[in-house]
Amino acid sequence: MSSNPSAFETLSIEPVDEYVAIIRLNRPHASNALNTQMGRDLVRYFEEVALDSRSLRCIVLTGAGDKAFCAGGDLKERRGMTDEAWTRQHVIFERMVRALIDCPVPIIGAVNGAAYGGGCEIAGCCDFLYAAESARFALTEVTLGIMPGGGGTQTLPRAVGERRAKELILTGKPFTSAEARDWGFVNEVFPLSELLPAALATASKIARNAPISVRQAKLSIHRGLQLSLRDGLALEIEAYSRMVPTEDRREGVLAFNEKRTPNFKGR
Repeated sequence: MSSNPSAFETLSIEPVDEYVAIIRLNRPHASNALNTQMGRDLVRYFEEVALDSRSLRCIVLTGAGDKAFCAGGDLKERRGMTDEAWTRQHVIFERMVRALIDCPVPIIGAVNGAAYGGGCEIAGCCDFLYAAESARFALTEVTLGIMPGGGGTQTLPRAVGERRAKELILTGKPFTSAEARDWGFVNEVFPLSELLPAALATASKIARNAPISVRQAKLSIHRGLQLSLRDGLALEIEAYSRMVPTEDRREGVLAFNEKRTPNFKGR
């Protein structure tokens, strides 16, 4: 990964410790709206993590400032954009969605404010979400003559069910963080001041576990849900078998028997 955290024009990378990093969508002057450069930066960062995560074991994704997580696609940039330019830009956003969803390292979304349109879709690509009480969500694309194209028609119904997702996407109406929690899109809601500490506490808990185990479990859950139960069980055993010959598996059992905290190496 880029050793220089300032290498990304629209992202702020803050290593918390050896295993956890905070990634901030960093265009606060524009409510962290998703422009072409942010799409490119997210593709590059998350593809670099997939190629070489080094010691990284959990990522917290949030927005800069306390007003917005991400207000959606930057419509100022899109004003007057030709059909061809729009399509070229959208290819970047499509790659971004895949890079987020395919990231082997768990991503906790800490939604600190408005998550509208593409911002709601970025949130939907995270493994799970914590949200501030003040956060608001909406997929407003149909009010603009388009539709969700950053995974929203796929991630939202998988979280909240088909009928609820249809209501939200076809009306474009906003919903609160409390509603998002009640419907299964958000895991927990916190006062804004407690949001990042809570996300980091969970990230730290994940980071203390065996990293190969965490990644294989994440993969098994995500891919398995797209299979029949029988095929999902077969996938799970393939994922499980990867752990048997690892140092971490031996260390985990030894530490349990020696009544101490395991020291996992990711090997």
